[in-house]
Amino acid sequence: MSVSDLSEIARKMVAPGKGILAADESTGTIEKRFKSINVPSTEENRRDYREMLFRTDQAMRDYISGVILFEETLNQKAADGTPLVELLKADDVVPGIKVDKGAKPLAGSDGEQVTEGLDGLRERLADYASKGAQFAKWRGVIAITPSAPSRNAIFANAHALARYARLCQEAGIVPIVEPEVLADGKPGDHSIEITAKVTANTLDAVFDQLAIAGVDLTGIVLKPNMVLPGINAPQASVEEVAERTLEVLRAHVPTDVPGIAFLSGGQTDRQATAHLSAMNARGPHPWALTFSYGRALQAAALAAWAGRRENAPAAQSAFAHRAAMNALAARGEWREDLESA
Repeated sequence: MSVSDLSEIARKMVAPGKGILAADESTGTIEKRFKSINVPSTEENRRDYREMLFRTDQAMRDYISGVILFEETLNQKAADGTPLVELLKADDVVPGIKVDKGAKPLAGSDGEQVTEGLDGLRERLADYASKGAQFAKWRGVIAITPSAPSRNAIFANAHALARYARLCQEAGIVPIVEPEVLADGKPGDHSIEITAKVTANTLDAVFDQLAIAGVDLTGIVLKPNMVLPGINAPQASVEEVAERTLEVLRAHVPTDVPGIAFLSGGQTDRQATAHLSAMNARGPHPWALTFSYGRALQAAALAAWAGRRENAPAAQSAFAHRAAMNALAARGEWREDLESA
């Protein structure tokens, strides 16, 4: 696939008024979410839940540009035998795939982590592409503690992200590059100023490594954290989060990048929406700013569903509402009163 083809897919993923649904929860993560609604995490239940979301045609057609899948979901078929990937394509949604193998302890560090999964990635990407995946996602985790992050942890994760991204582009797949500076790490009492500094240092390292690896920035999507204080620190206003985040992005993200799709990072549904809208209201920006949310798009739908088929319409309505609110935020047009309209 040519550079222009990758750029076209990346631009489609951050199209105006649309964003990305992160439905790539690992088996362990979705088991925890199902446990919260007293639903067994069987393959059939996981399939039924995700199929329900993917069949919310209004949301998928009008507000969702792409969906990040877990490997199990990429290979699954709907109850009627239709491959789940085909459900997405029918609504002109770009299918993607989580390819990392999770964060593991970084040798020689004080509890820091590095994401693994590079071994055999070239072969896995070829397989995923043959099954319809057009983009991929790899998450690198940077924690803030009294002793972290270290330069080693930032470099190790940046280097892995760059190797992954280059392999993706080689395979004709758009890489989502996700360096996440955690807001909910322990003790989580760091200030918004510290988050801004660590996010800036992390982005610099990531883009240095992407350049060294020869990654074409026009064919990626960046998925960073918003600049937030630690979860146990005094919280900032919506306006301050928007301004601090934009300040860091303007200084550390090249304008060649077509779009930035934020993760929600422990925010409530409405916080994630409000912060995104406030940033877009301060536009225009050199890159599209949109969402790539998992829990912040799904929490209300999951609670409404509760594992019962008869609850599917209510769950789909909840999902469509949350997607619509974030689509407005991606245009800078969300308002609190619209939540109950």
